[in-house]
Parts: sequence; structure tokens; C-alpha cells
Amino acid sequence: MSAGNDSGARLNQFKNKGKDATELRRRRAEVNVELRKAKKDDQILKRRNVHSLLDEPTSPLQEQDPNAQHWSVEEIIGGVHSQILDHQLQATQAARKLLSREKHPPIDSIIAAGLIPRFVSFLALSECPPIQFEAAWALTNIASGTSDQTTAVVEGGAIPAFISLVSSPHPHISEQAIWALGNIAGDGSNYRDLVIKHGGLQPLLALLAAPDLCVFHSGYLRNVTWTLSNLCRNKNPAPPLTAVQQLLPALVRLLHHDDREVLADTCWAVSYLTDGSNERIEVVVQAGLVPRLVQLLACGEISIVTPALRSLGNTVTGTDEQTQCVLNAGVLAMLPGLLRHHKPNIQKEAAWTVSNITAGKDCQIQEVINAGLIPILVEILEQGDYRTQKEAVWAVTNYTSGGTVEQVAYLVQCNVLGPLLNLLTAKDSKIILVILDAIYNILQVAYKTGESEKLCLMIEELGGLDKIEALQSHDNEAVYKSSLNIIDRFFSEENEDDDKSVVPEATTDGYAFQIPETQSTFQF
Repeated sequence: MSAGNDSGARLNQFKNKGKDATELRRRRAEVNVELRKAKKDDQILKRRNVHSLLDEPTSPLQEQDPNAQHWSVEEIIGGVHSQILDHQLQATQAARKLLSREKHPPIDSIIAAGLIPRFVSFLALSECPPIQFEAAWALTNIASGTSDQTTAVVEGGAIPAFISLVSSPHPHISEQAIWALGNIAGDGSNYRDLVIKHGGLQPLLALLAAPDLCVFHSGYLRNVTWTLSNLCRNKNPAPPLTAVQQLLPALVRLLHHDDREVLADTCWAVSYLTDGSNERIEVVVQAGLVPRLVQLLACGEISIVTPALRSLGNTVTGTDEQTQCVLNAGVLAMLPGLLRHHKPNIQKEAAWTVSNITAGKDCQIQEVINAGLIPILVEILEQGDYRTQKEAVWAVTNYTSGGTVEQVAYLVQCNVLGPLLNLLTAKDSKIILVILDAIYNILQVAYKTGESEKLCLMIEELGGLDKIEALQSHDNEAVYKSSLNIIDRFFSEENEDDDKSVVPEATTDGYAFQIPETQSTFQF
């Protein structure tokens, strides 16, 4: 029985023992960790700011001569529509320079001038690589803008043209086409699937099938990886499963590369792919990615650790078998350091991961105990960041739902009650309900083993009874009902003698907890 019916909604999202498997998935309602900003223009701007033309002479990131005289849009229109190729090239380059301005590039003016179809036609001029490059660069920057601006590029017929250019013999042109496809795919599910439908995956995967990835310079491989990650990204709908299965071997390979940005974007790609149904999680698990993701948790790079942890956290929202795969890879040995990480977001993600492991079978809860994680969870409940504390509360409540009598007793021995009861003063009524569920579950186990009086006294001495009684006047009706239920069930005078008539209860696996006359199995 739940301490409050309203809190049951999220409880049912976990994969708890004894509940319908279809109701047990827990999905984050919100993503608080920002690792790669959702807006493509933010990503592009960051790249413009951090690269230097001296480092990468073929990279379209900065203006060679910032003092050069800019053409007007009218002059560009005239040049682009000229019949002389050299004039077309100069005008396209002038447009690219305008579109590469760091502040307020005139994207809408270029679109309104009807230049996109001309630029797209220039992509096919293989006899003039410079105009292919300038047109590709200009279109990339237009596609880095708003959804409407990206749409203008797509409607101009750019997708198949860019896909053809991925195989260009000129690396800088190929890279620019890959970057453009990444911007288009990153706009949302529709354009992502359109890139896939046009066959955009095949030339990218052909590149990554090279015997040695060292043939590509770092910027090129980073762009390929980033574009692949955008092809994995977005939901409603998720990417086609056939496409996911095609690109997973490439992700496996990239996950063993040594470049930090390549690893980070590959981990993000995996995090998108695992953020879905059990069927989708299974495809990733079967690809053999889990052990490497666990390994990367120890790399020390926040940009890699966060998406690797997110990927594993997503995986343990799946079936007990999928969770076990993550446990078998050694994730629990990594979690103490992550739960005590100096970055609160990492702590929160680690605690969220633990909460989905404790929502599993009691043997999986035992692995959490054996890894020494319970005292760390108690430590978080005492003094952690509030968002991490909320995840730790869920970890504890799930533990009390699926744990054995001995496991719940161990939790109490780790002094969980004090900090748990202190958090009842939180303003968030949802988290209060979850805490009341945990307290109810612990009291219920104590009641079944004849230790209810001892536990009630412990709660009272910790000031918990006063806090629970105070919640009976809480504004939230579910909180009021939950606290009243605990008081009536365990702290009212009429129940004081109930402990003595406990009948040993058989569990689902047939094990009965026998209560000896001299000593209870539930020891604090």
C-alpha cells in the first residue's frame, strides 16, 4: 500500500518488483543537465569563437581579412546571377562573408533575395571546387539559424546536394557538407528523418569504415561524429530503428577513439539512443557499448563523463536484464566517486542512476549494498545538493519497496531515518509524498517482524513524529492523507499491541521470514 495515492503515479514509473512491467519504466520528465545546448546556432557560435584560421586553414570558422570591404546584398544578387563563373564565385564568397559575421548575419535578407536555389546549384559544379566550398559554407550558416531558415535551405533542394558532396575528393568541401547536414538533422525529427531517407547515413558510414581513422584530421572527424549524433537525436518519433542498427557499429568504433570531442559527441549519440523504449535500449546493449561507457566514467573529463553517465542511467531504466548488464560491467565501483563529484549535476545523475537500480530485484539492491553506496546516499540526504537529495530520496523509497527485511533493516542501521525525516520540511509536496512512502514501507516491514514499537520510538526520538503530525495540516491533500495514514496505522493507541500477533509471511520466491521468540530478524 502506498502512503499516498497521488505519489503512486511516479512510483509506478519505476520497474519495481511485483508491479506490471509496462508500468514500471521511469522516464525523466525534465532534463536539467545542459551539456550540448539545444540551439544549433549556439553550437556553431562556440566553434567560431574557439577555432583559429591559423590552426585549420580549410575550416570555415573565421574571416581571413576582417577589414575587407563587404558587398551589399544587391551587389551579391547581381554577381550570383551573372553568366561569368568568376563573378558568381566572388559574389558567393561575399555572401558567405556576410553570413559568417559573428553578430547579426543577414540570413533573412539572403533568403528573401532568392539566393538559396542558386547556391544549391553551385554545389554541383565539381569543375570549380572553390564555388562548391563557398556555397556550402554559406548554406551551412543559413541552416544554423532558426527552423524557418533551415527550412528554406531544405526546400531549396540542399539535402541531396550535400549528401553527394560528402564523397567529394576535397576534404574541406566534404567536411562543410557534413557540417551542413548536421545542422539540418539537428533541427528536429522531421529533417533528421529526411536526411536519412535521402541516404545521408551511407556516405558517412563509408567514411568511418576506413581502416585507420587517423587519416582524417581531428576537426573533420569531430564534424562527422557531431552530425552522426544529430542523426541519433530527438524523439517523437525517435530515429528509424533500421538506421540506428546501421550506425551503431560506427559508434562502437568512435567510442574507442582517443579524441575528447569525438568521445563526448559519441556518448551523446548513445544517450539519445538509450532514451526510449526497452526495445531501443536492447539494440544498444546488444551492440556491446556498455562496458566501454562504464570505462569512460573514470576518464575525468566532464564533457565525456556526463553523457556516458546519462547513457548508462537511461539503460538502467530498462528491464532487470538490461540493468544487470550495466551492473556486470562494473558501474557500481564507479558510482561512489560520481555521487561525491564536485559537480552537482554529476551527483544528481549518479543518484538518479542508483534510484533505477534500487527499483530492480532484491539481488540488485544487494549489489548496491555490497558496493558501499547506502552510507553515501545517507550522506547526500544529510548535506547534498537539493536536486541530488531528491534523487537519493527516490533511491531509498525504491529500495524500501523492493528490498528484503534484512535489506530494509540494514538501511535503518545506516541511519537513513534522521536525514529522511528532516527532508519532510521541504516545500516540494511531491518529494514529501515520496519520503512518506519510504517511511510507510519501513514501518510496514518493522510491523511484520514485531519491531514496530522500537521503530516508532526511534522516529519519535528523531523528531519525526512531530513532523509527520504537522503534515496533517498540509495544503496538499495527498500529503495530508499520507501522513494521517501513517499516524493511524502505526502511532495510534489501538495499534500498540498489534505487534504480538504477527504471522510470518511468505514472499513471492517462497522464503518465509521466521521470527524467533527471543530475537527478531529485523534488528536496528
